Amino acid sequence: MDKFLILIQYATPKHLLSRLVGAFAASKSGWLTTAFINWFAKKYQVNMSEAAIEDTQSFRTFNEFFTRELKPGLRPIVQDTNTLAHPVDGCVSQCGAIEQGRIFQAKGHHFSAQELLACGADHAAQFANGQFATIYLSPRDYHRIHMPIAGTLRSMTYVPGDLFSVNPLTARNVPGLFARNERVVATFDTEIGPMAMVLVGATIVASIETVWAGTVTPPAGKSVFNWDYDALNNPITLEKGEEMGRFKLGSTVVLLFGENAINRFADGVEPSQPTVMGTPFAHIKGQDESATAE
Repeated sequence: MDKFLILIQYATPKHLLSRLVGAFAASKSGWLTTAFINWFAKKYQVNMSEAAIEDTQSFRTFNEFFTRELKPGLRPIVQDTNTLAHPVDGCVSQCGAIEQGRIFQAKGHHFSAQELLACGADHAAQFANGQFATIYLSPRDYHRIHMPIAGTLRSMTYVPGDLFSVNPLTARNVPGLFARNERVVATFDTEIGPMAMVLVGATIVASIETVWAGTVTPPAGKSVFNWDYDALNNPITLEKGEEMGRFKLGSTVVLLFGENAINRFADGVEPSQPTVMGTPFAHIKGQDESATAE
């Protein structure tokens, strides 16, 4: 059955399907939009009591519902300066060391940091011997992405690609999944060195947005687009816990850190474990671990 489901994904016109779903998700279709939101919320057990707007009839489009804000103060950001905050609500797919430039996806599957970032060897080398974490956002999750640590934006890259599902089944069966799907790569300079946040697209993910550029996908054409930012004269700096982007329909975030940036991931940050935005994610290299309160 698993092989059959994967074969269906290979055969499905994923881009066409995603764009059609995206058009509906952005449309103001009145009762039809409300009916679909209600069906979706029930099917995926979305906790609307956490939403700033609980009434599903108040959303004009499905995208407004899907990218809904949470009630103020519902996700407090860990204040310890030696502790990074979880960037999203989701579930850890994998995390650990970047070994010889390669990132573990699932049993039998790896991909390189250079492939993921769609960059030159020098840029990828910044993350050699560093740490990574891959976090999957399910349909029921809150779909805004936040900064785990304060950072100044250095570059953003749009990478065209496939639109396979990014659920655990697909991760176990499609080689190089996160390095072959459409994605947006944002690289930041932080107090612990470079940090890449890779927002990976998936089937029926209509678009990916960042707070500084708005909708990034899909641009015209099928080429890699790169934007560099002036950190000296016109810096874009985001604080720890501040929103940096969002998915219009769910997907995955892959985070990369350089060597000596991370001492260890926080307790409970391991495959298949849930994540809650703002809670402890990782501890900075060299801190006194005994002084860290989680």
